[in-house]
Amino acid sequence: MSAGRVRTKKKACSSDQSPDSLPVRSSGRQVKKKAAEAADDDDEASEKKYRKCEKAGCTATCPVCFASAAERCAKNGYTSRWYHLSCGEHFCNECFDHYYRSHKDGYEKYTAWKRIWTSNGKSEPSPKAFMADQQLPYWVQCTKPECGKWRQLTKEIQLTPQIAKTYRCGMKLNNSTKTEGSDQCSMPEDLRVAEVSDHWWYSMLILPPLLKDSVAAPFLAAYYPDCVGMSPSCTSTNRLPGESNLVKLEHLKSVPNLTVAGMNKYFQPFYQPNECGKALCVRPDVMELDELYEFPEYSRDPTMYLALRNLILALWYTNCKEALTPQKCIHQIIVRGLVRIRCVQEMERILYFMTRKGLINTGILSVSSDQYLLPKEYHNKSVIIVGAGAAGLAAARQLHNFGIKVIILEAKDRIGGRVWDDKTFTGVTVGRGAQIVNGCVNNPMALMCEQLGIKMHKLGEKCDLIQEGGRITDPTIDKRMDFHFNAILDVVSEWRKDKTQHQDVPLGEKIQEIYKAFVQESGIQFSELEEKVLQFHLSNLEYACGSNLSQVSARSWDHNEFFAQFAGDHTLLTVGYSTVIDKLAEGLDIRLNFPVQSIDYSGEEVQVTTGDGTVWTTQKVLVTVPLALLQRNAIQFNPPLSEKKIKAINSLGAGVIEKIALEFPYRFWDSKIQGADFFGHVPPNSSQRGLFSVFYDMDPEGKESILMSVVTGDAVTTIKNLDDQQVLQQCMTVLRELFKEQEVPDPVKFFVTRWSNDPWLQMAYSFVKTGGSGEAYDIIAEDIQGKIFFAGEATNRHFPQTVTGAYLSGVREASKIAAF
Repeated sequence: MSAGRVRTKKKACSSDQSPDSLPVRSSGRQVKKKAAEAADDDDEASEKKYRKCEKAGCTATCPVCFASAAERCAKNGYTSRWYHLSCGEHFCNECFDHYYRSHKDGYEKYTAWKRIWTSNGKSEPSPKAFMADQQLPYWVQCTKPECGKWRQLTKEIQLTPQIAKTYRCGMKLNNSTKTEGSDQCSMPEDLRVAEVSDHWWYSMLILPPLLKDSVAAPFLAAYYPDCVGMSPSCTSTNRLPGESNLVKLEHLKSVPNLTVAGMNKYFQPFYQPNECGKALCVRPDVMELDELYEFPEYSRDPTMYLALRNLILALWYTNCKEALTPQKCIHQIIVRGLVRIRCVQEMERILYFMTRKGLINTGILSVSSDQYLLPKEYHNKSVIIVGAGAAGLAAARQLHNFGIKVIILEAKDRIGGRVWDDKTFTGVTVGRGAQIVNGCVNNPMALMCEQLGIKMHKLGEKCDLIQEGGRITDPTIDKRMDFHFNAILDVVSEWRKDKTQHQDVPLGEKIQEIYKAFVQESGIQFSELEEKVLQFHLSNLEYACGSNLSQVSARSWDHNEFFAQFAGDHTLLTVGYSTVIDKLAEGLDIRLNFPVQSIDYSGEEVQVTTGDGTVWTTQKVLVTVPLALLQRNAIQFNPPLSEKKIKAINSLGAGVIEKIALEFPYRFWDSKIQGADFFGHVPPNSSQRGLFSVFYDMDPEGKESILMSVVTGDAVTTIKNLDDQQVLQQCMTVLRELFKEQEVPDPVKFFVTRWSNDPWLQMAYSFVKTGGSGEAYDIIAEDIQGKIFFAGEATNRHFPQTVTGAYLSGVREASKIAAF
């Protein structure tokens, strides 16, 4: 056989094979003549000429046309031009003409596709995009565990999740599930499959993959599908027909919280166009910074990453009660061509990253030892967690699910930390600590309630302010003073923008200064009642800060408001946070009554010594104790903590609020409050500000008779030296003043909290002291040498002061520990 010749029909050159040497060029007329001769006699030797793919770097020296659309398709023969989609996928010039030329049979199909693509998409509806979107064959993986080979489906087969889920080598897909022989798995895999994993293969891909019928489509109807990794030609990704983009944006403004039918209304994982400032939300068309750091190869074209990340998020939020595994995701990746193989490989990487970061596969989810959420390379770690509060339990649950060995050492005889529910009241759970969820959209507490099947009670906005003497304050007065109060805080915000003002001052002092200046300059005189209502609003601010305003930084009191916060309803967790906490703790190795005295990380391993003298050895330690204990050096560190960290710890305040709950023989407040979830107490003077300023009705159904109130600011000090009966008498005096027109019965049961006296807690939540800044939260959160880690609400700059913040700090540290 001479160089450049192959025998017709006996040895056709495929994309996996190369001729012995480069072919000799001949004219198109000679090729046609040879083709005619071959048609007359298949066995007759004849010369074929080949043309390489013109794409620089393409390894396919003998391309094969996958389209077979034109009658004169070049197949594996000569064409005047090869069109490159990937190193293993080309179509010939004849098939290009079949669809692109107006006089050809395929032109109508191409133009119909082009119309749909143009109306939905933003990218160019080119012939190459058409071929990739409509003509490339699908690839599917054999589901037999011992096989797993990839097979190319015939052109007429449309891949579905069901086919992907059940496919076996040789399976007939037209009308039965029988296989063509029992040994189909023994057939070799196409050689092109192995090449797909290589970096160079992906770099030679002409068009990014756009998923068809993605589960993410209903979430992302307001976006151009191809900007978020989906095909514009699919019915499921159709944008709103007949509307301009401007109209769509106006529609979205009126309905900002786009939700998917049948899904929890608090699940809104994706930002809608022009939307911002919503916590734990992602832009479906943009990679986040930590994603770019983890996957830098997608920085130039993030389409594949976005398509898979958006799909994974959508799958998780449509069923958050079960772990999302690679197998569950694979079946939903519907895209033509060899690139589907690459998508499946990349999906696994992205899934593990999102799991590690706590974006998916989180909450109360519990997995068995044979179903760990991360691969084996993550399992070779041991961790001791100090503290079984929300942060410690969140981290322990994550690490346990990852396959990492965890022990929790808890000083108290119970778990939960500052979550402590009292279930001794008739028919109602009352939280001695946290019980309200502030902002439920994307809040992990809402996720865990969904996982547990718990309903959250939305708190109404109505809050009548009742004066001592029994009169309900005119709502217009409340609104007026609320306006002035917020105007004062706006002036504080303007003041701190002045860069010449270097000196921080107490928030209370700054508010008083602005208030006096306003009264002098405006000439406005507030009535005695208005002054009292202003005191009520100040007590509410002290409730939010957990401190008297004389201790709080005017410059940084609301430092976290500069970050996206949780939007949506405020809710009462009627079953109590302990329901969530207990579920997080289920199956974990928790040692109660083991207070940690010292942590020595001077050696290769870390040694933790508990109060009974036991020394525990581990690789890593996560400290989740309250800020107050760090400030009191309750744990000795060796080497000692850095001066920078100690300064940050002491620049924050350990805020305290206390609670009182009372059960009555009947609901004496109903006729006056008329179904509101809470009511306010206007203090008679500033010295009684914060003393039972708000009363909450603890039974939204209105059956049980239980009120709960809070003590904040200086009032905390006032009651500190009183016994529980004396506090109760003060509270009853207030209630009888507020409901003076009727008889208020004695309570049949009550409790008063003493958080500041608890040796292992000593606080409610943190705040920024005068002279401090929000940066302190980040400094406290910094790990030491990759051995000692810190979590808790006082390490969460974005969401301090909340159970949610504590929980998220635990998830954050679990991610860091797993990555080290």
